[in-house]
Amino acid sequence: MTEGQARDMHEKILVIEDEKTIAEAIAYALRREGYEVETIHDGEQAVRRLNETRPDAIILDVMLPGLDGYGILKKLQDKGRLGVIMLTAKEDIVNKVLGLELGADDYMTKPFDMRELLARLKSLLRRIQAAGEKAEPDILSLGGVTIHLGKRTIVAGERKLELTPKEFDLMALLASNPERVYTREQLLDSVWGMDYFGGTRTVDIHIQRLRKKLGPDYGETLQTVHGIGYKAAKTP
Repeated sequence: MTEGQARDMHEKILVIEDEKTIAEAIAYALRREGYEVETIHDGEQAVRRLNETRPDAIILDVMLPGLDGYGILKKLQDKGRLGVIMLTAKEDIVNKVLGLELGADDYMTKPFDMRELLARLKSLLRRIQAAGEKAEPDILSLGGVTIHLGKRTIVAGERKLELTPKEFDLMALLASNPERVYTREQLLDSVWGMDYFGGTRTVDIHIQRLRKKLGPDYGETLQTVHGIGYKAAKTP
């Protein structure tokens, strides 16, 4: 019996990969670790299945028939917290950044080591579980900005904001600890993960986008602490 089986693990993983030999190899390794696994080989079928069930995480190939991995990520943006590890044969940094900006948590380039994939998946699931345990209460308020953690929506005044998953995660983190000052490195680690390669400029760009979407009445909810980082103010 493996360590995963001994833990009586019941997390459900959806493997979305059009190369059946790769999909089955991943599924076999995951099942040995005690995960419940389902494999799908088509993008449109994957979306239909994700509308029917809610896995704990998905392992998502970029190149898929019908609808590619990026298209699937776009359709997942309003569906709550879901761990995503992307797989691709592409090594172009632009493709990696696109996947991460659309909400993927991690990225692996084929060919990959199965042990590394398992380690990253376990780490991702631990982060999701820890975030869920800390998510109290379900609704956060900062002046006229209301954040619904469960629904993953933010309303500024009477406007529902259209946010990317990372924008929401960043806003939720800051709002959950109002007046606490976070360094750019802390925000990068908490929202993007310690292995993210984009640099702290990514945080600045996302703060700028959030302020623009919050608008002139609520943009000052996110304040710059010069020389350190950012904080969320209790009132605009």
